[in-house]
Amino acid sequence: MSLDQLMAWVPAGSAEAELARQIHPDRLPRHVAIIMDGNGRWAGERHLPRVEGHRAGIDAVRDVVETSARLGLEVLTLYAFSVENWKRPIAEVSTLMLLLKRYLRAELATLLTNNIRFNVIGRSNELAPDVLEELGAAEHKTSRNTGMLFNIALNYGGRTEILDAARRAIASGIRPEALDEQTFSEFLYTKNQPDPDLLIRTSGEMRVSNFLLWQIAYAEIYVTETFWPDFRCRHLLEAILAYQKRDRRYGGIPPATVGAGAGGRGL
Repeated sequence: MSLDQLMAWVPAGSAEAELARQIHPDRLPRHVAIIMDGNGRWAGERHLPRVEGHRAGIDAVRDVVETSARLGLEVLTLYAFSVENWKRPIAEVSTLMLLLKRYLRAELATLLTNNIRFNVIGRSNELAPDVLEELGAAEHKTSRNTGMLFNIALNYGGRTEILDAARRAIASGIRPEALDEQTFSEFLYTKNQPDPDLLIRTSGEMRVSNFLLWQIAYAEIYVTETFWPDFRCRHLLEAILAYQKRDRRYGGIPPATVGAGAGGRGL
């Protein structure tokens, strides 16, 4: 897809259309990762049960996935359920899994129409059989799609992923002296995917919450006060515009300071 398709999708004259016109299509992040946070607080502000925040968050997922595909992103990764989330009340965990299954059933046609490939990262083998069945069906039915890759992180933890990658590397028989960063990345859940260029966190929290710890080493981080259930196309476009205004250095010296000697700016 392309920016033109996004422009045709958003209402003419809308705030989304104005934001979309400002985006440079040749400077899009290849991979956007999002920590979806604030469902509980969104519900609390409305004096609703926490689960209502999760239900409302489904609308945000739908809008962001379709916007990302129409914009032309290569990869979108959403943090849906962490390894730590099992500590939540059983009723809340059950509702989250139910909502996941409902989303996949309801949105499969949209994924296919928009040429989106669905993929799960995390220790999915530890999920319930009925959840695994829905996930497997969605992965299989979209496996031939060639557009945006939509990762959903389920039973995921960044430290767990690194441990799993280390174990796979050892099991593969690779010699320690042959193991470098590029080789190690091939044992991660995100094998053959570009690292995130942009990490978005909703609800204003300033932490990465054990998410893609290896992959976000040089990601630009964007935090918004908006709770996830209220996050929409406009907010995603605002984040991408902010990303495009940044000078990505990857730890190097800024171009303006090259040759400045000891008096130049530091890192």
